[in-house]
Amino acid sequence: NLLKSTGTIAGLTLVSRVFGFMRDIMLARILGAGAAADAWQLAFQLPNIFRRLFAEGAFSAAFVPLFNRKMEVDQDRTAAQKFVVDVLSVFVPLLLAFSAVMMLAMPGLLWLIDDFGQGGRSDSFSLTLARITFPYLGLISVTTLFAAILNSLSRFAAAAAAPIMLNICMITALLASYLLNDGSDPRQTAYFLAIAVASAGLIQMLWLYYWARKTGFRFPLKMPRLTADVKELGILILPAVFGAGIYQISRFIDLFFLGRLPEGSFVYLAMADRLNQLPLGIIGIALGTAILPALSRFIAKDDQGGAQRLQSNAVELAMLLTIPAAIALFFAAGPLVTSFYVGGNFTASDGETTSAVVAALVVGLPAYVLVKVLIPGFFARKDTKTPVYTAGLSLLINIALNLLLIPLYGIKGLAFAGAVAAWCNCAMLYTMLHRRGHYHLEWSLLLRIGRITLSALGMAAVLIYAAPIGEGMYDGTIWQRVGSITALVSVGGLVYAALAWLTGAIDRDKISMLTKKKAAEEAANEGS
Repeated sequence: NLLKSTGTIAGLTLVSRVFGFMRDIMLARILGAGAAADAWQLAFQLPNIFRRLFAEGAFSAAFVPLFNRKMEVDQDRTAAQKFVVDVLSVFVPLLLAFSAVMMLAMPGLLWLIDDFGQGGRSDSFSLTLARITFPYLGLISVTTLFAAILNSLSRFAAAAAAPIMLNICMITALLASYLLNDGSDPRQTAYFLAIAVASAGLIQMLWLYYWARKTGFRFPLKMPRLTADVKELGILILPAVFGAGIYQISRFIDLFFLGRLPEGSFVYLAMADRLNQLPLGIIGIALGTAILPALSRFIAKDDQGGAQRLQSNAVELAMLLTIPAAIALFFAAGPLVTSFYVGGNFTASDGETTSAVVAALVVGLPAYVLVKVLIPGFFARKDTKTPVYTAGLSLLINIALNLLLIPLYGIKGLAFAGAVAAWCNCAMLYTMLHRRGHYHLEWSLLLRIGRITLSALGMAAVLIYAAPIGEGMYDGTIWQRVGSITALVSVGGLVYAALAWLTGAIDRDKISMLTKKKAAEEAANEGS
């Protein structure tokens, strides 16, 4: 049941994103957009980029189809249990070695990102922060193995809830800093945050270890053995790093360009990306996580009709939610950024720059989500090479656009370059799936996407008129901010829902089908 699985993940991800917003609001007010805030953002982003690139992206995409195949071998899960133990025995030493190398190489890496040491972000303070936070990568990567097992068994709740713990740990650190010194020492606050991140990695790992054990699997550490299955996993992971991680690779490349921009640039992009990540995380990651196990099962049974229908349902659901989210964020970026971030050490000027970055980023939001939906079509067929080629080409486009646009538009040009590159990647992925006969967009779906876009544009017209009405309250008291933004979001949401219903953008029959497990199973089995 795609809607139920996606809803479970999306609901818990929404809770995490709400905590994330609380965290970022406090970060903006306490740290502002100064040197300490830039150093913290750089230290926090490094392990998280590698986490999303290697752990959540490549590892999950390669592990889930192989694990599902092992689950089909026998009823007592012997093959799957052996596979998990073999992977863990190799995975843990590799993570320890990689983390050690990165800790040793951190001074050089920061120097390279920091415009060859000229940007003021590679001093001993920045280095200490980076070294405190980086062990989070190893801890959360092991956590990803447990999450992949649970997701393969369609038990999504525990893994989707884990990120909430990171945000709670960081909020606790911010509160502790504020209580100790009213947040007047940004460096102390940054140290507290770094320790909180490393602690959260351990807590998340223990949380998912408990739930993975509840499924009956055991995780003893043994001497590493490069079995045939582990080698196959490695062969799939290496290209999947590029195929599944285009967004994160782009973010990593962006660090090098950000290091050459004025102070505060790391903060502006991070705060803007939080708004962009809200629909991307709730919709894109949730759909991608939910459809990969189901798609793998359809393909294992050679049920091409079921696979086609599953991806079409995922595309439709993604666009139904993502297109209006992108258009709303584009036209309401100013009020949202002002209400959430401006205040304390985060000035109105910082808010204006962040708003412009949000508008540039969300141009690519539907593409980022579609990539999450299309890539499982390759990974479920154990094809991790094709996404490498498309990712490589889109990266080259991203770099070329950065070189062209950053001198003209600064950080806004960087954000827009990433959006254009994401659309290029999306187009190439779909073209390859279509040519191979794996997936095609039906005319009925294209027509529905057109209606969704039309409904969202109608909502945009209302937002353009409504946004200035609350202008004096977006930076007012807490209740004025909450009330004005709630009213603006509610008006936009109601207008879109009404227009989508009237124009037929919402497929009433399909929504009814997706909410009924029996009907969904019958639809998935049609044509098999």
